[in-house]
Amino acid sequence: MKHSIKRQFALIFLLLMVSVIFLCWLVNTLFLEKYYLSKKTKVIYDAYLSIRTAAENNSYASEEFQAELESVCNKSNVAAFVMDEESQMKYVSTNGGDNLGVLLLGYLFGMVEEDAVIIDEAEDYRIQKARRGTEYLEMYGRLSSGISFIMTTPLESIRESADLANRFSFYVGIIGTLLGGVIIWLVAGKITKPILRLNDLSEKMVHLDFDAKYEGSSRNEIGLLGENMNKLSNSLENTILELKTANNELQRDIEKKEQVDEMRREFLSNVSHELKTPIALIRGYAEALQEGIGEDPESRDYYCDVIVDESVKMNQMVQKLLTLNQLEFGREVVEMERFDLTSMLGNLLEQNRVLAQKDGISLEMEDYPPYQVWADAFMTEEVFSNYLSNALHYCSGEKRIHIKMEKEKEKVRVSVFNTGDPIPEESLPFLWDKFYKVDKARTREYGGSGVGLSIVKAIMESMNQAYGVENKADGVVFWFELESADARTEEEI
Repeated sequence: MKHSIKRQFALIFLLLMVSVIFLCWLVNTLFLEKYYLSKKTKVIYDAYLSIRTAAENNSYASEEFQAELESVCNKSNVAAFVMDEESQMKYVSTNGGDNLGVLLLGYLFGMVEEDAVIIDEAEDYRIQKARRGTEYLEMYGRLSSGISFIMTTPLESIRESADLANRFSFYVGIIGTLLGGVIIWLVAGKITKPILRLNDLSEKMVHLDFDAKYEGSSRNEIGLLGENMNKLSNSLENTILELKTANNELQRDIEKKEQVDEMRREFLSNVSHELKTPIALIRGYAEALQEGIGEDPESRDYYCDVIVDESVKMNQMVQKLLTLNQLEFGREVVEMERFDLTSMLGNLLEQNRVLAQKDGISLEMEDYPPYQVWADAFMTEEVFSNYLSNALHYCSGEKRIHIKMEKEKEKVRVSVFNTGDPIPEESLPFLWDKFYKVDKARTREYGGSGVGLSIVKAIMESMNQAYGVENKADGVVFWFELESADARTEEEI
């Protein structure tokens, strides 16, 4: 990753360490020598105060004073020499103080050519930086009691110490920077690893993949963010599912509305077309009667018969359309009951036998045992009547109609076969559509409206049962199935 937080952490740490090392070097270079000088100045000034106090108390010859002064000299690398008013040595440090007696006399009597920078000066002392081959910090003077003293400490050691401190700090800084860089790289990796997991999780959420979840046991800010990301993922998934469900329902509603609109337009178009012919006939014959065209009783009776016949056909079609409308829109309640299907079909056949004999058609049905079924008896009668009516009007050739019943497992199938011409294969899928007629002229001849099979379709679908039509070698068979009630009792239903 080009802008990795891990890399940024490491870079920031390295820059910070380099800055710290450089700052330490700069401070040491500019201020360390001055700081050492001020500390050394304070040390020899404190020693001066001890000498002055001892002189005032006349205790500079005591062991306590000499031990104290010796400790300061050894600890701070200071050489000291003290003498009385008679130039007799009273104290000399063991680290080179015996060489300072001549220098002290030279300073007191002005016999030393001074190459010095005065740092501080008072009535009884002077502090200066003097160069004698190497540079020293010196303090000398004569007290009012006549005690003279001199103390020196080399400044070269201060510079060496500063350089050594700078080099040591540099080396330690380099090692610390390398070790710190490795440590910060590992620590940053541990921090950025869960962040990368969160990034992967968010990327999957962008593509609507909500199966991935953040897994981590840490309770820090990243862990809390991961838990919230999981909650967000679940919330988004539920919301999207709800939106999809609502969208599907809306889509179905839109499709249903479009279907209803299409059905309404188709219905109006078909009804207008179907009613146009009988209305025209009724109007024509009524106007003929009004104008007195048929003055003889026989013509008037004929005209009246036509008007009555066409009005009856219109009424039948309107009644069927109302029935179909109730079935399609679920307004017709299906009342399931247990009844004898064999007895019902036998009664309907007897009712239509006279009409069949009039047209020279033989109705055939074998003797079947009572078949108990679960269905709406009134609707079942309507289905069979429509099948039988179609068979009577389209029967030709041998003019034979055969009713067959078959019991298969939990179903009872009723088939209505009539001899005659087969239905064209391309017309079979459209037989159940409203106002569809294979032979319009023949349908019109017997007064068919093209709605009967649509009613069959609506009834069978309302009872969730199968139905269909098949071409045979010598005719056509329409069939439907009902649920057998022989295998189950009413309490089980």
